[in-house]
Amino acid sequence: MTATLNAREVYQVLKEIALEVRQISRLTPGDDGVVDVQVDGWTLSLHNEGNELDLCTACTAPDGRRASAHSWQRFGTDPVHLLSRWEHEQLQRLLNP
Repeated sequence: MTATLNAREVYQVLKEIALEVRQISRLTPGDDGVVDVQVDGWTLSLHNEGNELDLCTACTAPDGRRASAHSWQRFGTDPVHLLSRWEHEQLQRLLNP
């Protein structure tokens, strides 16, 4: 069984995207308000309906570990909620060019 990611690990990736330390290599918006983001081997599914980023619905790390919104509700806070206001605004700007 593969270990799951914790919210802090995913938050760190989101923070580094916001700070532009990591560059998004692929951004795929879906019809359901979920944007799939690929960055440095990570795949993040972010709920961004109406250009309002509100949560990370799923994430896969380069080593295959995974987590979902259900995992974070049970064990902690959603990674998007850990972002500072500035980080959140920067990430939202990058997701909505």
